[in-house]
Amino acid sequence: MDNGACSYRRFRDSGDESGLDEIIREYRDGLTLYLANIAGDLGTAEELAEDTFVLLGIRKPRFKGKSSFKTWLYSIGRNIALDHLRKQKRHPRIPLDELPEQSGAADAVEREYLRKERDITLHRAMRKLNPEYRQVLWLIYFEGFSSKEAAGVMRRTVRGLESVLYRAKKSLKAQLETEGFDYEEL
Repeated sequence: MDNGACSYRRFRDSGDESGLDEIIREYRDGLTLYLANIAGDLGTAEELAEDTFVLLGIRKPRFKGKSSFKTWLYSIGRNIALDHLRKQKRHPRIPLDELPEQSGAADAVEREYLRKERDITLHRAMRKLNPEYRQVLWLIYFEGFSSKEAAGVMRRTVRGLESVLYRAKKSLKAQLETEGFDYEEL
């Protein structure tokens, strides 16, 4: 059993508040970035991550251990994000393409500057992909999930997820080529 599951069990069964604090410290940043990929906005993602932890703290859902704790937690966050998107569907939002770009510090060393430029190009290209493609790429490459764990979060079979992953990589490669980016450097 992983540390998150132990901390959660301590919180849920014994009322040890430090267990929930440990979970928040361990998973907050990764969950927020994953939810930003779904919601398209970091501020909204922070609220959704907070809602996820509030749900753990108040409702105390049972972790059955059928997956890793991280997979279970990200699934809860994903469901909360999808519910939020369904509620917001009737209200217009600013598309991701119109959000201002994050730029690196002007005085950064050349290598760091180039890395940041590459990352910006990669993220810009990812924002133009189908949301499902963005999710699978994010889970596998940025969060380090295994195919099985990512399939659990996205509610797909492993084979179905690998098919989506293949199409996502192919689509990202094509998008990077249209932007004149040499994807071999990644």
